[in-house]
Amino acid sequence: MDALECLHTRNSVALLQAPAPNEDELAHILNAAMRASDHHRCRPWRFIIVRNNGRKILGKIFADVFSAEEPNADPAAVEKMAACTLRAPLIVIVVARIEHRDDVPDIEQHLSAGAATQLITLAAHALGFGAIWRTGAMAYRPAVYQALGLEPNELIVGFVYIGTAKAVKPLAQIDYREFVEFMD
Repeated sequence: MDALECLHTRNSVALLQAPAPNEDELAHILNAAMRASDHHRCRPWRFIIVRNNGRKILGKIFADVFSAEEPNADPAAVEKMAACTLRAPLIVIVVARIEHRDDVPDIEQHLSAGAATQLITLAAHALGFGAIWRTGAMAYRPAVYQALGLEPNELIVGFVYIGTAKAVKPLAQIDYREFVEFMD
């Protein structure tokens, strides 16, 4: 698929199944992320690859954090939280590593990690995989950060679920002109 076709047809895919990208395909996906726009080449990101049994470990982290916050939660809700990480055979947790610098504002580093996240979804699509960038409550919980070993200067940008699409919702046709104004 050429670059413009990839850009024009990428879509979030929520229904994913095996197979996940193999090692070579994952390398292509992560190498694409390394090309994100990046002021002063800070490379303010890192990636935690969650697959195989790691998906259950991450699900247990989510369920434990949810249970601690909601001690009276319905057991079905706790189980649903534990199972959410099984929605795809591969999850890439994108972590922004913010260095407090005078020459590169924190927000630019965070946005750069977001650009890396978008490139992960595009590269997955270019290779024929489905992907969806998710956040949700667990992306912002200090207990999740602690369980994942994140440092105080690190933030979760998102959980990118990747796999083979079971089904893809059609893309809505959006006229870009509705979002543009010109200053000539």
